[in-house]
Amino acid sequence: MPATHHIPAKAENIRFGSFDASFGPVLTVDSGDLVVLECVSGGPEQMPPAGSGFTIPEKMTAIHQAHAEGRLPRLGPHLITGPVAVKGAEPGDTLRVDIEKIELGNDWGFCGFRPLGGTLPEDFPYRRVIHIPVDHAERTCTVPMGGGIKLPLAPFFGVMGVAPPKDWGNISTKEPRAHGGNLDNKEIGEGATLFLPVHVPGALFSAGDGHGLQGDGEVCINALEICLTGHFRLTLEKGTGQLYPRAETKTHFITMGMHEDLDEAMKKALREMISFITSRTNLSAADAYQFCSLAVDFHVTQTVNGEKGVHGMLKKGLLF
Repeated sequence: MPATHHIPAKAENIRFGSFDASFGPVLTVDSGDLVVLECVSGGPEQMPPAGSGFTIPEKMTAIHQAHAEGRLPRLGPHLITGPVAVKGAEPGDTLRVDIEKIELGNDWGFCGFRPLGGTLPEDFPYRRVIHIPVDHAERTCTVPMGGGIKLPLAPFFGVMGVAPPKDWGNISTKEPRAHGGNLDNKEIGEGATLFLPVHVPGALFSAGDGHGLQGDGEVCINALEICLTGHFRLTLEKGTGQLYPRAETKTHFITMGMHEDLDEAMKKALREMISFITSRTNLSAADAYQFCSLAVDFHVTQTVNGEKGVHGMLKKGLLF
């Protein structure tokens, strides 16, 4: 009988901005178990000022204090909860991550940009952060611009990943790579499944960077950054030989490509889709290439993380 585990957002369960195969797990679970990860978003510099009317959760204050005291070293921008080891996971396996439920963690989020970051740093060479109220009952947020613009929420986790290969050492959460990480793919929300290649024993899954909503591209650096709690069912698929992240929703199969050059990211996502199609059909690579041009949509996932992203979306029922 699969078990359910809850991991709270506190300093000993969190890494600040880094993935590393040497990180010990905060918990080890059986394949098929449900893991509830409480995740927080934002460094001290992104918190609302005193008198703003927004409340900073005590757990965030404690995490920031741990960082200030040197107990939580920082490399990249994201607070991620984990890692969680899965018994029996070995390189060459796939970790199937079913995102069964996403809960809102607070009643506000933030969105900002800064010098030297974002898609247009030459046009916006200064720092700006806005704090955005969230209505849990309505599942909306109200952006404080233009007299107030109400937007429906579509929460997902910007960062979901396993440990990278051991030889990569300690790497930032900023750049998405073959281990997953900062994918920033808004399609991989509640009800979706993420498939991650396992690089080290235990897989070592972590998640964070909660997003309340995001447009494809995430052009200014941030989405609606918000605290979320995710219910992740972690299941091993043995000996798949999968090399790169992919995903699935109720309506689409999704491949991904990441590269500092957006053209190369597009090529990677397309090659992954061609490979996916040929592995499930009797179509040749040339057939699949032409089919992609006719029937697969390719979206710019994000352009702000150094390694840019493209994701291909194949509608279910067209081929299988």
